[in-house]
Amino acid sequence: MNERSFEDYQLSDEVKRALALLKYETPTEVQSEVIPRALKNQDLVVKSQTGSGKTASFGIPLCERIDREGEKPQALILTPTRELAVQIREDLTTIGRFKRIKAIAVYGKESFIKQEEELEQKTHLVVGTPGRVMDHIERETLRVDEIKYLVIDEADEMLTMGFVNQVEAIIKKLPSNRVTMVFSATLPKGVENLCGNYMESPLSIQIASSSSTTSAIEHSVIEVKEAGKMSLLKNITVVENPDSCIIFCRTKKQVDTVFAELEKSNYSCEKIHGGIVQEDRFAVIDGFKMGNFSYLVATDVAARGIDVDNITLVINYDVPMEKESYVHRTGRTGRAGNKGKAITFATPNDSKLLIAIETYIGFDIPVREAPTQQKVAVGLNAFEEKINGRRKMINPKNVQADKGSMKLHFSGGKKKKLRAVDFVGTIAKIPGVTADDIGMITIEDNLTYVDILNGKGSLVCQAMKETTIKGKKLKVSKANKV
Repeated sequence: MNERSFEDYQLSDEVKRALALLKYETPTEVQSEVIPRALKNQDLVVKSQTGSGKTASFGIPLCERIDREGEKPQALILTPTRELAVQIREDLTTIGRFKRIKAIAVYGKESFIKQEEELEQKTHLVVGTPGRVMDHIERETLRVDEIKYLVIDEADEMLTMGFVNQVEAIIKKLPSNRVTMVFSATLPKGVENLCGNYMESPLSIQIASSSSTTSAIEHSVIEVKEAGKMSLLKNITVVENPDSCIIFCRTKKQVDTVFAELEKSNYSCEKIHGGIVQEDRFAVIDGFKMGNFSYLVATDVAARGIDVDNITLVINYDVPMEKESYVHRTGRTGRAGNKGKAITFATPNDSKLLIAIETYIGFDIPVREAPTQQKVAVGLNAFEEKINGRRKMINPKNVQADKGSMKLHFSGGKKKKLRAVDFVGTIAKIPGVTADDIGMITIEDNLTYVDILNGKGSLVCQAMKETTIKGKKLKVSKANKV
């Protein structure tokens, strides 16, 4: 396709206004291929790497084609994880904001009744994980008789996580005259079978992955013994000195261990894994998007739903057990035209896993040497300056120009074991306040500064006078500090 401007798609003024606010000017390759065909209601099977802009490639046509006067859901988007469901819901809401498109997310481990109440209201788009979507369909709290569009996102991950049977059961409940779009970073046999069984002569679109695996991302492996990983991690972060970095581990226990060690060394960091309550996981993701901390230690659960364009470094502290996970992990960097690095720590026991990954991605990952102590010493001052400095907001994508900002001062900080996630989680619970109203959070030893946006400062200040943070009652006031 030759279209290289969103103007070429003859979109409504409402959608074009939303894209302008999002600063979407030139479509990515996947958007150029998908949008015009999706607008013509074609069934599509799209092979595209994560970070290629695929959410907007189906989100823009959905928001364009949805009948805003309709009362029942017209589109269903299935995702493998709740984090991704929430991210897509936010993106669709932003794209459809001026058309007043209502999108909701449904997923497990959250109140079914709360979701049922939302579904009883006028809803245009439903994003959800297969298990919870099926629950709502079976209990008739999600009416699917007017579903015109089905999107299956990250289909290969659905297969890996064992959701295919649930996906098939959902498909059988939907109207047969719908439009179906399947998006996947890879197309294993199971995904091909799914498409063959439930789609009408789908058009196949394959976006070349060479740019995302060889040009945009610099891949490398460092050979190390298990006992030397932590020392190597600290040396690598000093030398690379990233603005934003995800460190992937295989297990929850490993995440806890790595996080504790980094926090002890004064890294600006947080952690996320399946053992952390969902509310806190969302707060951590929001904090990472806002740039409130630079290092996120995570299991693969965090490779979904983190839509941040400026992650400069991904470190595989452990080689992933699943070869597909390598693509999804490393795809968190090198996004939206930016360059990124993916460094994998490999022990002697990881050789078979590495060979499987290299076969899967189609190229050998170069081996690099661990940084010398001389290089570490040279980079130490710049590294310490950065981790002790203020964070920058790295993802203003869904946050508009901050009007009516107020800086609040709290009488507690690092010495009271307070973290950015504690402030985000508490403040976002205040009625009328969301995570999007929370800006920069600067935590010092005995005090914390929090920027409250969108004219919500006085509301938050008053509410926090009667609210504890992590069980601690803090004094709160408008800060004089700029």
